[in-house]
Amino acid sequence: MNAKLEKALKRLKRILPLKERQAECSEQIRELHQHVLHSFVTRGRILTREEMAQRVNHLEDAVNVLRDSELVVFSEDGKPVGAYPFTMEAREHKVRVNGHQVYAMCALDALAVSPMFGMKTHIASRCRITGDPVNIQQSGKTIENPDEAGDIHLGIAWGAVDADTCCADSLCMEMMYLRDSKVAQQWLAEDLGNREIFTLPEAVEFADGFFVPLTH
Repeated sequence: MNAKLEKALKRLKRILPLKERQAECSEQIRELHQHVLHSFVTRGRILTREEMAQRVNHLEDAVNVLRDSELVVFSEDGKPVGAYPFTMEAREHKVRVNGHQVYAMCALDALAVSPMFGMKTHIASRCRITGDPVNIQQSGKTIENPDEAGDIHLGIAWGAVDADTCCADSLCMEMMYLRDSKVAQQWLAEDLGNREIFTLPEAVEFADGFFVPLTH
């Protein structure tokens, strides 16, 4: 991992220290969190509260820990709706995995699914600027359709971080695919102080470094 990626990885971990928060949980809650993640690739959806209750002694205590640590995102009425990198919300980043179509929180998150679970994925999204389709076939950290994927870049608008809003509804909304280097450079130039771009191989390495530790 090059210096640029190491710096970005540390920055994201400071904003959203998921692995550290997971490690602070009890063994039972850590295992529940991992079951929640695996549910997206085995069931194509998040665990329900009833299914969560079967795995812990005290559901409400577990829910409070998962919510407060942002390991699981809940709706206002307490329904589980997401766990990075996944969401039940219909977002622009669709991921086909293990026969299921699921949604990723953001462009970076979509690239994490294949290395996290050791399964091939197909990501269908779009360039945030031009609207052009993005199609990525992935196996682990390998892009299997490099000709079709082309010169896709990942853009992150770090300035979208909001201390009063969970990352799912702030920073994640400003992690996007950009069609090619030219579009990415133009987008970057509009706000050099708060934006950063990555090539697709860099983005895969970034996603792997941030998310894979959550599965162990």
